[in-house]
Amino acid sequence: MTEETETVRKRDAVLPTQGGGWRVVASKEFADHIYSGRFVVLLGVLGIATAAAVFAASGGIREVAQQAEDVTALFLKLFTVTTDPVPFPLIIFVSLLAPLLGIMFGFDSVNGERAQGTLPRLLAQPIHRDEVILGKFVAGISVIAVMLTALVMLVAGIGIFRLGVTPTLAEISRLIVWLLFAIVYVAFWQGLATLVSVRTNRAATSALIPVGIWLVLALFGTFIFSAVADVISPEDGSGAAALANAQTEHFISQISPINLFQEGSNVLLDPEVRTTGLLTVEQVDRAIVSELNLTQSLGVVWPQMVVLLAMTAGLFALAYVSFMRQEVRA
Repeated sequence: MTEETETVRKRDAVLPTQGGGWRVVASKEFADHIYSGRFVVLLGVLGIATAAAVFAASGGIREVAQQAEDVTALFLKLFTVTTDPVPFPLIIFVSLLAPLLGIMFGFDSVNGERAQGTLPRLLAQPIHRDEVILGKFVAGISVIAVMLTALVMLVAGIGIFRLGVTPTLAEISRLIVWLLFAIVYVAFWQGLATLVSVRTNRAATSALIPVGIWLVLALFGTFIFSAVADVISPEDGSGAAALANAQTEHFISQISPINLFQEGSNVLLDPEVRTTGLLTVEQVDRAIVSELNLTQSLGVVWPQMVVLLAMTAGLFALAYVSFMRQEVRA
């Protein structure tokens, strides 16, 4: 009886608790990502590029600091100001390069195990199949959150050192909300890469497909949306037709996660931005010059946040269902 009890005790110590298998997978994948070469390389490249952009932006802000004494949310200008050496603000930089984080941590999450022959052995463990893909996805998001948090802290540290201005509580609140928004944005690309990883057998193929989609949207998205808008709402030289064409192009561009993130970031990090859509001349003339608080900014940007979150959840749901229906042979 004592031997039986000892055997049961050892078995319970080895087996994951009921419903907690995904935590075991997530902790192992998280450790593998943290100690992997891709994590060090990506963090180093993004850190150097971010530091260079922030140094340039902070230098430009410091040069005009005396004229900007009455400007509120001066600290957040580090993320939104365009300076001479850098042709785009930091939020554009993040929107264009951060997707690589999600792609790198998701493109071989499943087919990498399949190629190494470890997937059947992993599923043979006392862990449910759904907990495997959930744990891998959570681990990727956790690593992404760590990297983005480190980059935001790097920007804040450089900004404080270069400007001598500490962020206010309102600015910190906006940065935290924007950081969560950025994590969801990168998680979208991880979900896309995970879905492709489930549906393809080669890691190279599963990396090329999301990278190709990212490049098309980043480099040619504006031209594609403009061409589609010209077909749906062609211009005839009148102001009404031009406005209809611009509104159609803006509506179509909302399918791009890059555009959703850029529009949301502009509102969250700049209290002076009051809308994400197009403004007519009458609306500009009647607009009252004022700044929005965080709650009001969230009221403006919630459609972008909800759509991006829904797209991310949809991609993971597709990857989840596809993985659950696949046959895994030893």
